[in-house]
Formats: sequence, structure tokens, C-alpha cells
Amino acid sequence: MKTGVLLIQLGTPDSPSTNDVRRYLSEFLNDPRVIDIPWLPRKLLVNGIIVPFRAPKSAKIYKELWVHGNGVSPLLTHTENVTKLVQERFNATEVKVEMAMRYQNPSMDSVLERMHLANYEQIIIIPLFPQYASASSGSAIEKAMSIIQKWWVIPEVKIVSQFWNHEGYIDSIIERTKTFDLKDYDHVMFSFHGLPERQVDKVYEGTDLCTDQPCESEINDKNKFCYKATSFATARLIAGRLGLKEADYTVCFQSRLDKKWLTPFSDKVVEEWGKKGAKKLLVFSPAFVADCLETIIEIGEEYQGVFVENGGEKIQLVPSSNDHPRFIDCIVDLIEKRL
Repeated sequence: MKTGVLLIQLGTPDSPSTNDVRRYLSEFLNDPRVIDIPWLPRKLLVNGIIVPFRAPKSAKIYKELWVHGNGVSPLLTHTENVTKLVQERFNATEVKVEMAMRYQNPSMDSVLERMHLANYEQIIIIPLFPQYASASSGSAIEKAMSIIQKWWVIPEVKIVSQFWNHEGYIDSIIERTKTFDLKDYDHVMFSFHGLPERQVDKVYEGTDLCTDQPCESEINDKNKFCYKATSFATARLIAGRLGLKEADYTVCFQSRLDKKWLTPFSDKVVEEWGKKGAKKLLVFSPAFVADCLETIIEIGEEYQGVFVENGGEKIQLVPSSNDHPRFIDCIVDLIEKRL
């Protein structure tokens, strides 16, 4: 079957200018799957408070990020590289691999219109988020389907909702670790992007909550799509491969907006280990398959500052999968299984 593959990443401003950052934040934060409150309060909060005050500050941070990316967004560069390398593994006349951003450019509207005109017999959609979350994978899938449903002819559509336990994905993280000696570090952190507790609670039916499940220790039929459960499970897989004991590492969550987000908070874990006398921390960020603002700046620079302020010396960020060959193998395998 003539197949189109769509790889979807979160998004990035077109540039670190305040205007471009404002447009990006506005589209991102107005998504009802990201800020899941009623329409009017969300509009007032996002457009009246968050974006006007946050855009200028965020623009300064994005300028730092652009320096790390040699004048472009690292997220965009890594995603383009992955798309190119995955395409090289297929006959382009039979399988065409495209990439789009959920927010901003290249936009899903423009890329899917190109795929529409190509008249594929089937389309495979792969959001590049290993652990399912409504605010990331769910939003990307919903946006893609909202566009496709308007087509007069809808081809066969296959969706990859998560791949947190895929061997190639885990291998790419293990391989990234080989340049570091684990014995040099006092503790290991697995820092995942945070989510409001209410969003993981929505995974469960009826009155069940995330806290009712053993999400820190196992995956079961009820919590298999719970972001917290799959995050802990990913950490266990990596820790097991590295020979880490439970006391050797902490699973935590970064980028919180308030106290009702998943805990423990990554910055607080960094602070606590600094106060305990730790001098070197090794930090993984498995929820991000491409290095971006949250890894390069938030962990690499902001958390480094927190650690030093509390007596520590060095936070070492393990690079994301990016375009590692085993991660390319992962994406290729996800495609091949659906051809």
C-alpha cells in the first residue's frame, strides 16, 4: 500500500523573537487538552495573563536555546534529522515520511494537506511522545484526525499512541549513557515532564484516581495509559539495564505550574540532594526524545544553578535519543509493523 507516515513533535517558535514566542505560547496554551479548564476561564487566563507576561521572559530563554542550536531550534533540527534518517530506510515511492509540529511550523494543516494531495492508501501517525498523555499524544492525534475527517476520501489510518517500552527507544537511552561512568555520580534522576494530577486522574473510569493504582511499581490493565505509570515503568526499564538499585535513582517531574502537579518535583529533588552533600547528579529526561528547552535550559542550566546554590557541583544531563541509530530503528519498526 502506498503509505504516508506523519511524525509529530510538540512544536517550537519560528524564532526567539517576542512576537513569535507569543504566537507559539498562544496556540499551545489555548489547547483545551493542555489547560483543561472551561473555555472562557482558559481564554482569560491564557490571553489576558499568561501569554502577555510570559512571552517576553520566554523569548530571552529561547534566545539562549537558539545559541545551543547554532541559530535554530534544536527540537526542529533533531526532528528533521530523524525524519530524513527514517525516510532513508524506506523506498520513497512506497513510503513517504513527513514531519509536522503540533504547534506552529511546519504546521499539521500544511503537511497533512500535502499528504492529502498525495492520495495515500494508508497514513501512519506517530506522535513522538513515548509515554501517552492527553496534553501531548492525545492533542496531536486529535488535531490530525480533525483535519483528516474533513477529507472526502479518508484512507486507512493507523495511530501509534505510545512506545515507552520499545526496545529501540530504551536502547538509544542506554547507548547515550555509555559516555558517562555511573560510579562518578552520587545519585541518578529520571526527570519527566510534569502534568496536573487531574489529567492523569481522567485516565481512570468512575471514581478511580491515579493514587488508587500502583503506578510507581507496575503497569496493569487500568493504568497502561497513565502517564505517571508509564513514566515510572520507563525509568525501571532503564535502571534495570544500567544495574541501578531502587535507592540509586529518583523518578521526578519538571516544568510544573502549581502544587497540584505530579510529584516529586525535579527542582526540589535537585535541591534536596544538594543539601544532603551530593556533588554530582546524572539526569535523564526520557519523556523528551529530542533535546529542547526543557532539557538543555531547564535541566542543564536552571537546575545546575539550583544545585550549586544548595552545595552541589555538577548536574550532568544525558542527551536525549535525538537521531541515535537505535531510536531510528525504533521508529522504523513502529512503521514496519503497520505496513
